Amino acid sequence: MKKILFTQRANTPHWVGDGFPARSIFSYNDIGKDISPFLLMDYLGPTEFPPSRSSHRRGVGEHPHRGFETVSIIYSGEVKHRDSSGGGGVIQAGDVQWMTAGSGLVHEEFHGKEISEKGGEFHGVQLWVNLPKEHKMTKPKYQSIKKESIPTIQLPNGAGNVRVIAGDFNGIKGPASTFTPINLWDIHLKADQLVEFKVPADQTAVVFVANGSVAINEDELIEDVEIAVLEKKNDTFTLKATQDAKLLFLGGATINEPIFGYGPFVMNTSAEIAEALKDYENGKMGVLDKLEGSE
Repeated sequence: MKKILFTQRANTPHWVGDGFPARSIFSYNDIGKDISPFLLMDYLGPTEFPPSRSSHRRGVGEHPHRGFETVSIIYSGEVKHRDSSGGGGVIQAGDVQWMTAGSGLVHEEFHGKEISEKGGEFHGVQLWVNLPKEHKMTKPKYQSIKKESIPTIQLPNGAGNVRVIAGDFNGIKGPASTFTPINLWDIHLKADQLVEFKVPADQTAVVFVANGSVAINEDELIEDVEIAVLEKKNDTFTLKATQDAKLLFLGGATINEPIFGYGPFVMNTSAEIAEALKDYENGKMGVLDKLEGSE
């Protein structure tokens, strides 16, 4: 069985723009370097929003990225996205947005029309996934992954289910296209059911509990907004929810390269960060036309 190396949780919230209340579970400035290829995780909400003023849509305005991918998993609410590469769309509850910043782009993310006009709960997760050096300057792209395209696998004995966003679970592949081997599973577990999971040895393995509580290997209890980082050796672990739980499993092959991060840029050297800043300031990452309703 895979042993737990350490756990980490976040209790201090902050705001991303005025639409996304976030708790940073980890970043490239702390353990992100130890759980490659994952750089950052923000847990968003859950927060109940009132209707917005007709002239204002909550969210975060135009900002750049280079050198990695952002992955947004929406549990409730909706997000309208657009970027300077031409990507964009609305992702709703159950959907996933997988944006490859690559060589650089600017984008914005706002609440969708329905939650803006009617109010409602917003709840989700955003991950940053590193790109290897050979792909850091790849052409930006955008994957809008609708919930209907995400396979759901029922676990034995009615123990819950697994939605396969990326990678493979029991021979079923997820729809996300990735640059390195990644398993990203959205897991729902019923209380008092023991489930064994098998994952590739020698890869990063992280269990995140969005809500509920889960015993790993019938030992240490992991609770709301907490991650457990597992050792890389061995290939199995068990989960047993003490109450119904919503989880994410993050697994992937390690990218054994230096990480230099500065705000929205993650590269391999400080010189590449300086170049990214210069390219952004000179408009080389593109611009967004001002459209009605984007602010």
